[in-house]
Amino acid sequence: MSEQRQEHAGNARPEGPGVVVVGAGMAGVQTAVALREKGYEGRITLIGEEPHAPYDRPPLSKAVLLGQADGSAFDIDFEALSVDLVVGRKATGLRPSDREIDTTVGPLPYEVLVIATGAEATVLPGTEGVPGVHPLRTLDDAERLRPVLERRQRVVVVGAGWIGAEFTTAAREAGCAATVVEAADGPLAGALPAEVAAPMTGWYAESGATLLTHARVAGVERGTVVLADGRRLPADAVVVGIGARPATAWLAGSGIALGADGSVTADERLRTSLPDVYAVGDCASFPSARYGERLLVHHWDNALQGPLTVAAQAVGETERVYDPVPYFWSEQFGRFVQYAGHHPAADTLVRRGDPAGAAWSVVWLREGVLVALLAVGRPRDLAQGRKLIETGTRLDPVLSADPAVPLRKAAL
Repeated sequence: MSEQRQEHAGNARPEGPGVVVVGAGMAGVQTAVALREKGYEGRITLIGEEPHAPYDRPPLSKAVLLGQADGSAFDIDFEALSVDLVVGRKATGLRPSDREIDTTVGPLPYEVLVIATGAEATVLPGTEGVPGVHPLRTLDDAERLRPVLERRQRVVVVGAGWIGAEFTTAAREAGCAATVVEAADGPLAGALPAEVAAPMTGWYAESGATLLTHARVAGVERGTVVLADGRRLPADAVVVGIGARPATAWLAGSGIALGADGSVTADERLRTSLPDVYAVGDCASFPSARYGERLLVHHWDNALQGPLTVAAQAVGETERVYDPVPYFWSEQFGRFVQYAGHHPAADTLVRRGDPAGAAWSVVWLREGVLVALLAVGRPRDLAQGRKLIETGTRLDPVLSADPAVPLRKAAL
């Protein structure tokens, strides 16, 4: 793969290597933008492994798949920002003693390095190289899957998580027969408690998709998915959505501290264990004082907000720390699902509205303080709840349970 370079305009290139941002997804792009907005005047080099201009990922699971958009490139003029954009260049190593990264086209020096390499889709064991098996994480993945939907082929989706639900939604909208295989007892296992996600099981049947729970894949043959119990599912295409892992293998041997989950263990200012090296987005975990634990957040808003902290550090505004209220959304089966916060340490769950209905919410409290909220078709709950989480507000659990009462009115 040959690299493509778009160098900045101007009378003269800034002296020195400046800031090198590795990864041209949302986190990397927003880091470059934030640096300029903060007044950084040095050289900025943004390198991406993919051959495409940087693009946004959320449209991949619907608009691009369904042919409603040819892509989702960011509307950013890198030349006007004086950012050297290099695509088709993969980072292969980091040598902090030399202040250089190794890449597929040679070494690249840095003064400040920002690691924003994101995450890569988890591969279903035994399916490497099997025709017709697809992840859905990149623009190329979406482009390979688009003909499947255009031809209304039979699809088997492995994993009923966020990606699995969004792809299934698009597949059914396109008229594909869709079977979803989930090893757990229901959708969104690991993301939400079973009793909260249980109502979502019916969304699959409502859409015309088949959801098989407690089902494990034993193997994939051409045109068939074989389950551990012997069932054989016909499949013209298999879409795998069983999670993602930080794309940090290229850092092996660099001495940078990584967590057991593969994430770069950044501090509260998104600094890594190496001097002048930061990490942001899906590849980085950070300590949250708000929740009392280290968080690894694989969602768009984290990749949008984290760069503001990195840019502040790079220009000397060292007082800024990163402790966001995590937020994400998902459009699936005709519903707009939003989540804010972090619920595992909560001690009280309060339902707002009937989960069998079109709109409902769930709030989680810890010692009376709102710490997380899930809203289905109730954007006002989400907007108000997110602010209440940020301010550490206590809620009246009785008032919170009344969907007719605005959440802000339940504050104590």
